[in-house]
Amino acid sequence: MTGASQPSERGYIARHAGTVLVGQLAVMAFGVTDTVVAGRYAEDALAALSVGSAVFVSIFVALMGVLQALLPIWAELFGAGRPRDVGRSVRQSMYLCGLLMLLGITALLLPAPLLRWAEVPPALQAEVTRYLAVLAMALPPALLFRVYSTLNQSLGKPLLVTWVQMGSLALKIPLSVWFTFGGLGLEAQGAVGCAWATLVVNYAMLAVALGTLRTRPFYEPYGLWRRMERPDARQIAAFLRLGLPGGLAIMVEVTSFTLMALFIARLGSVASAAHQIAANLAAVLYMSPLSFGIATSARASYWLGAGDARRARAAIRAGFGMALATAVLLAALLWFGRGWLAAAYASSPAVIAMATGLLAWVALYHLADAVQAVCVAVLRSYRVTVLPLLVYGALLWGLGLSGGVHLAYDGLGPWPALRHPTAFWASSAAALAVTALVFVAILWQTMRRSRTPRRP
Repeated sequence: MTGASQPSERGYIARHAGTVLVGQLAVMAFGVTDTVVAGRYAEDALAALSVGSAVFVSIFVALMGVLQALLPIWAELFGAGRPRDVGRSVRQSMYLCGLLMLLGITALLLPAPLLRWAEVPPALQAEVTRYLAVLAMALPPALLFRVYSTLNQSLGKPLLVTWVQMGSLALKIPLSVWFTFGGLGLEAQGAVGCAWATLVVNYAMLAVALGTLRTRPFYEPYGLWRRMERPDARQIAAFLRLGLPGGLAIMVEVTSFTLMALFIARLGSVASAAHQIAANLAAVLYMSPLSFGIATSARASYWLGAGDARRARAAIRAGFGMALATAVLLAALLWFGRGWLAAAYASSPAVIAMATGLLAWVALYHLADAVQAVCVAVLRSYRVTVLPLLVYGALLWGLGLSGGVHLAYDGLGPWPALRHPTAFWASSAAALAVTALVFVAILWQTMRRSRTPRRP
């Protein structure tokens, strides 16, 4: 991964991002599969999946964000030519990963207060609780695989992650159908069946990842399998300083979706099902800027570790431009194909009609989402994490979610109460647009000030 061997930063980032994107889309296909399967099984199953997956994703993505934030640390050590320090840092991250597992499992096993607070209909609460209990068992392998994924992305080897994610999709699809609808002696389990399929797939992915780490000669210089050192308080504290604000920032972003799903659940099963389709497609589109953000951050951190701040800035400009161009194309495709996409997800005419309207807002939402996603990823390379967290909290919760609640149920300014999911999507799109503009300004100032990189 030396800069001299690459024809351009744009070419390197495009290949890295493309590889990451394929893997991320394979993982996102898990959610698409579950949404389609539950939607074909029953409208109530899709509504339960909408609420349950929103809660799980909020918890998992927040914990995952803490681990993903370690990418700049490992990429800098790699750029500085310190492979043994990479291995030691990975081993220290296991202590952090164990703590995150305990927190996540506890939250998933005790969802009742959140469901009652959000006034989720009692008929859905029991199914959602069973769904989350199964996913609590699926959380540990998912977090450990995230460490494997982050390590490979920081070392410029995303293909070693992508092929595992692609292979897992071939297992996930038939398992979700089987567990949900039953057959071959297995009773139909509805939305909970999708969770059991995820559990099996997560453990299979972890097994393959561990085998790869153990047998591939590529990992030998890093000494990953050396004996575990005692917890290093200073290093773990450094992980937390970078990862905790990053994870909380992602949690704020994702919980704006989670709480949106919970508040929309008050409007009935049709509204929940339509929102699930819109949220799922928004998440699928998000994989593109996320991939560009990961690739750009890894490359920028590599050059910062190598002591070349100028090339780090060049990589950021290249990645940002490609991410924005791709976002415009995807938003246009969604806008013109929104009716067909809604019909592909559901069979209910009422759900299709409502989802088609929501997808127009998703197209606008994605443009702002792409800009802010790349900015946040790159800011982590410069250790700027607290300010994005504050911006997220003020705008996504304060303006986006709160504005959506008022517009939907109370009325907002000259607009009467809409009693429709559009209120939430319109308000969130506006909030995210402001967020994107603020992040661009922060990143611009950070890059201007950063002329001499800090050593890893």
